Amino acid sequence: MKIIAVLGSSGSGKSALAHRIAMEQNCEIFSLDSLSIYKYIDIASAKPTPLEQSQVHYYALNILEPYQKSNAMIFRELLLQAIAHIKTHCAHKPLLIVGGSSFFLKSIIEGLSPIPPLEEHETWAKSLGNITTQYAQLVQIDKAYAQSITPTDTYRICKALALFKATNMPPSVYFATHKKQPLGYDIEIFSLEREREELRKRIAKRTKMMIAQGIVEEVKTILESYGAQAPALRAIGTEECVNFLQGKITSLHQLEEQIFFHTCQLAKRQRTFNRTQFAHITHLEEKALEARLREQIHNNTP
Repeated sequence: MKIIAVLGSSGSGKSALAHRIAMEQNCEIFSLDSLSIYKYIDIASAKPTPLEQSQVHYYALNILEPYQKSNAMIFRELLLQAIAHIKTHCAHKPLLIVGGSSFFLKSIIEGLSPIPPLEEHETWAKSLGNITTQYAQLVQIDKAYAQSITPTDTYRICKALALFKATNMPPSVYFATHKKQPLGYDIEIFSLEREREELRKRIAKRTKMMIAQGIVEEVKTILESYGAQAPALRAIGTEECVNFLQGKITSLHQLEEQIFFHTCQLAKRQRTFNRTQFAHITHLEEKALEARLREQIHNNTP
């Protein structure tokens, strides 16, 4: 079974390219997107339209409620389900993994250790104080693990403390006794590249379109139902809209500027991650990538 990942910065056009290729080459698409996995987040996530979803079979869309947290393990299980479905019902169809959440893909490829539910324990970890205090606490609990991460890595420090609270085991001991589970499938990885100024123009255009389409109204509905702390509202695009609705951002123009600025920052981080964190990845501009995808899929056709 052919599995190809198409990564790229937010606004690069990877989703449109993948959809075009999927229609032409009879592929299915797995959405590797930390917002599209949520129900009701359609505009902010630039989720495939109902028409697009009728043209191509998409996986990992509309799975979580806005109050639920997404993580790499959820995406891993959904990906395995997608692969099993294709192998059972349409064995020769290629699967395109498409999205900007490269961190999840890296974790899935390298393997994940089974982790117990941590949400209530993360609240405890955050109650310990600022990141400096949390890191100092982690050093006392597990100096070896603490030294393996940076003292400013808020995500990993919080997770490590929560894991200790949940299991009463230092993280290094827990991971030593709960081995990572490899995915078991080869994935060919590509990244869609854009020149910096071209990408910024695309992000600016997409931001204007989201506001015109009603992103504020979309977020308002979710905010009223689930509250500002819902994980789905803590992402770029949704978080700025929450601030606008709460009066922290005072105009639509300022809202547009904030979403644009933060999306550009995210795009830079995504580009850096894709260039540094994968052992084997091919970076290509749109036309070259489109041709390569057709070649790879054609060579896999029985």
